[in-house]
Order: sequence, then C-alpha cells, then structure tokens
Amino acid sequence: MKHVELYTDGACSGNPGPGGYGAILVYNGIERELSGYCAETTNNRMELTAVIAGLEALKEPCEVTLYTDSKYVADGLSKGWAKGWRAKGWKKSDGSPALNPELWAKLLELSEIHSVKTVWIKGHGGHPYNERCDRLATGEIAKE
Repeated sequence: MKHVELYTDGACSGNPGPGGYGAILVYNGIERELSGYCAETTNNRMELTAVIAGLEALKEPCEVTLYTDSKYVADGLSKGWAKGWRAKGWKKSDGSPALNPELWAKLLELSEIHSVKTVWIKGHGGHPYNERCDRLATGEIAKE
C-alpha cells in the first residue's frame, strides 16, 4: 500500500456560522491541496469534513498518517469513540445523541477502506502544514 500523509484543519466564524476546511495530501514529495466552504456549520463539522475530503481524494486504499489539531477528530478515531457511538446507534455512553453522526459514519466508512493512523498536533504551534491548512480553511471563509 502507498503511504500518504494527510494534514487537515477546519475553521468556523461564529460556531455556528460560515466555515471552511483545508487539507493537504503528501505522497512521494507531491502535495495536493483541498479546501471548501459551508455557509452554516460548526468548527467540528469542518474538522471532520477536511478529513473526509482528504480520504475521498485517494484513488486506492492507502496507509494514511492523519495529522489533525482537532482533539474531537483525533480522539474520536484513535480512542474508538466514533465506533462505539455507531455501535450504540449514534448514542454516547451517557445515552445522549452523538453529534455529527452522518459525518462520523462517512469517516468510519473511509477509515475502513484505508489504514489510518491519527496523530494529534497542537494547532497554531508553528507546524508548517497545519498552518497552511489553517490558511486554506480561513481563506474559504474570507471568500464569501
């Protein structure tokens, strides 16, 4: 399997409000940038959407190292929270509804195609790809 690095970030002005996402795929020294906009969303939805967009852009199953500054995404995947919510009919351990179930469902589906290892990185900590993803995401909001 090919090994791909995926860097992602989501942004929202207002939370909820207008939002954007950025993703950068890196394979064999080649970079591909992705970004998008949503008129009414939340930061967490944009964080999830960035990962989904990156994984959907892959044309074959890959080993993916996902770098995200979102604890929501990182913990949801690496700690198995999202799989647990799905198994319980999109309910959290306290019985309350899990948020963003349609996005988590899509992300889990893609995670079963690809081998995804999640790495949490500190946001706005000077990581070049994270900073670029942030600029892509906030740039989408600024376009509107």
